[in-house]
Amino acid sequence: MAEKKKIRIGTRASKLALWQANWVRSEIERHHPDTEVELVRIKTTGDRITDVPLAKVGGKGLFVKEIEDALLNGKVDLAVHSMKDVPTVLPEGLWLRAVTEREDARDVVVARNGRRLLDLPSGARIGTSSLRRQAQLLMLRPDFEVLQLRGNLDTRLRKLDEGIYDAVILAGAGIKRLGWTDRITEYLEPDRLLPAIGQGALGIETRVDDEFINGLVAFFDHPPTSTAVRAERAMLKRLEGGCQVPIAAYGTVEKEALTLTGLVATTDGRKVLKDAVEGRTDRAEELGTILAERLIDMGAGAILEELYGEGSPPGMTRI
Repeated sequence: MAEKKKIRIGTRASKLALWQANWVRSEIERHHPDTEVELVRIKTTGDRITDVPLAKVGGKGLFVKEIEDALLNGKVDLAVHSMKDVPTVLPEGLWLRAVTEREDARDVVVARNGRRLLDLPSGARIGTSSLRRQAQLLMLRPDFEVLQLRGNLDTRLRKLDEGIYDAVILAGAGIKRLGWTDRITEYLEPDRLLPAIGQGALGIETRVDDEFINGLVAFFDHPPTSTAVRAERAMLKRLEGGCQVPIAAYGTVEKEALTLTGLVATTDGRKVLKDAVEGRTDRAEELGTILAERLIDMGAGAILEELYGEGSPPGMTRI
């Protein structure tokens, strides 16, 4: 009997990241029974700094850099990321070999009293770590008190249960993957709260020149999701934004047609710029760039320049 091939997956150590990496491991072993997969847990900058809002930490790739270093150094053979954490520019020698089929891309409300978002009382305390969510929440309800919320999903839910917040806004994909859908009090459709770039999709990052691994994980790639996410990321790249700025985008694919909606907002929600483009799926990156240019023409550049010029975002209280 031939010896099993052994490969290593680099992953963060949170409960959700481990669920995602274990799913990838089980799928690899199911498709390639002669392969043995080991998980290598890696602590990232974003995991280490938990008492500061992400937007104030600065830099891009806060949840992927150390994992990418391990990939470049040969300590792991592939990495599993939440696509919304992956910068638009990857280190030389690395690429996204596959983008998995998207789980639910919507944000969700988890409220202590089971109320829907717009039924929460005036001045309700809403927890989120995202300026994207903050801006859109304040556009809908300027009376909300939006409070900084960091930590893994289980930590965020525990803080809600302790009464620190009236509600928290989370990515529905993570809640679903961990089997906690009974906690969801409302799903927020993209026309109300536009998701983060890549939200709900996983990325499989590999070394460009590793033919064996690239062939091994090729089956993970889901063309409709990959197309939509490429368009979203092209918009983000043109805007030169990271995952910690009030930028959102969501692409949908129907046969050969791609629809992409994008948004840039001030952190206080007083100015929200939103537009959409449609075109063929083989123009995904081009459409993303076109949408970014439209948003710039509408004033997005000035919003982002002001935000970056301040060095830290206004309007979010840390507790």
